[in-house]
Amino acid sequence: MHDQTKEAPRVILVTGPSGAGRSTAIRALEDMGYEAIDNLPLSLLPRLAAGPAPERPLALGVDARNRDFSTNALIALIDEFAANAPLQMDVLYIDCRTDVLLRRFSETRRRHPLAPAESPEQGIAREFDLLRPIRARADVLLDTSEMSPHDLRADIERWFAPGAGGELAVSVQSFSYKRGLPRAVDMVFDCRFLSNPYWDEALRDSDGRAPAVADYVRADALFDPFFSKVRTLTEMLLPAYVAEGKAHLSIAFGCTGGRHRSVVVAETLAGALADAGWQVSIRHRELERLDIRPSDSPARNDTKLKEKGR
Repeated sequence: MHDQTKEAPRVILVTGPSGAGRSTAIRALEDMGYEAIDNLPLSLLPRLAAGPAPERPLALGVDARNRDFSTNALIALIDEFAANAPLQMDVLYIDCRTDVLLRRFSETRRRHPLAPAESPEQGIAREFDLLRPIRARADVLLDTSEMSPHDLRADIERWFAPGAGGELAVSVQSFSYKRGLPRAVDMVFDCRFLSNPYWDEALRDSDGRAPAVADYVRADALFDPFFSKVRTLTEMLLPAYVAEGKAHLSIAFGCTGGRHRSVVVAETLAGALADAGWQVSIRHRELERLDIRPSDSPARNDTKLKEKGR
């Protein structure tokens, strides 16, 4: 008999169009401790719900190529799980824009699985039609159009890491406004009013992790009052988010190129929060895209701060 006092075992149902990154998502969940089953026939899902509760959380990949795939049948199964099964099911939909999918199929020279004798455009359109109702039912939708596999794995971990809800995890990142806002950010601060090291030729080729660049930005008369207010606001909100039961908080700082001012402020806040005992990770989106290593920044050579349990 199912023990109602225990938290229901978690099942992540992973689906989405071919080429969007569904396999990458399933592998990421498997690396996080989920028992992963890909290309699961729909006919086996009811047996899973009726069987004994799994000892580990499950990641189930459902592909429109499966011989018994049916949009209506999958939606009915999702509803049945939500209403009756002693399992906590979340539907994770890995999405992607048509133009990006076309480029990916072109680069890999793969045929689209739903149009093996036709053009990829036809296969993509056909699959989008099949999956549109399921996309509307997704609990979590991740668009990988502008993501690298590293980005997708980081988002998967942010959403689904087992036990992540026990402690608030804070993510601090920098970005360039020219490339748009980061995904799924809770708080955004604009750093473009600060002095820009780009205009100093001696600093232009370095990034905000270099001590000389950090000193330049922090010398701006507005830096200290700005940072003080951001830090005070953040430290005021963090306990409130913990009380609410929030598992993750993402804070982003943006500037024009995402290499200097935003990096300095992100590094400074992440360090202050880590010193205060919060679990903090830090990422610099534009530096990662350009694969710029922090070789000129002896202060820290990784993208994750020391974790301190609060």
